[in-house]
Amino acid sequence: MNPPPDLDHLAGLYRWMEAATFGPFLSVCRAEFLLEMSHCRRALVLGDGDGRFTARLLRANPDIEIDAVDASPAMLGALVRRAGTHACRLQAHCADARLWQPPRPPYDLVVTHFFLDFLTLDEVLALAHTVRKVAAPSARWVVSEFAIPANRFGRFMARPIVSGLYLGFHWLSGLTVKTLPDHSAALNHAGFTLRTRRTRLAGLLSCELWLAA
Repeated sequence: MNPPPDLDHLAGLYRWMEAATFGPFLSVCRAEFLLEMSHCRRALVLGDGDGRFTARLLRANPDIEIDAVDASPAMLGALVRRAGTHACRLQAHCADARLWQPPRPPYDLVVTHFFLDFLTLDEVLALAHTVRKVAAPSARWVVSEFAIPANRFGRFMARPIVSGLYLGFHWLSGLTVKTLPDHSAALNHAGFTLRTRRTRLAGLLSCELWLAA
């Protein structure tokens, strides 16, 4: 198993890098199913980076408690600071999500925004099975990811963009993964069913809501 990418030095820049490349669209994807989370009480958030989504979820749902996991101490520190006065409902865990064992199941919400693309297919599959064991019946798993549509836009635009992102993160963080894993196959195999899928930027971005079967 390769070590996780080193994102510490990007923690203060990540928001601006994202805005410069994709404008507001990644944030729009993260918030796509926020209303679906209004009745959730215990959430597992993996790899939220600088914590903009986690802070927003804490503000939107005053009853939710969150376990947030990230391998980057700097990113996790930014996440806790953004939580502000809501940090009392947040447990931050500096750990590699591939190896970490969730301490407070069952979770009725799992969130991975632009995180699974840092993993190999085998790692996503193993993570999905781990999550299924700690997910409550009918738990929601919200996924935002890059995608390559099966059309001309996918071949000539999305694929080069995704390849460029992988190359950039390899240079900046040491990321060794080079291709998008088939996270849909992994989640299906682990016992999750896709309920809703929405796309942005002609299919380059995918926003998905999965349910534990």
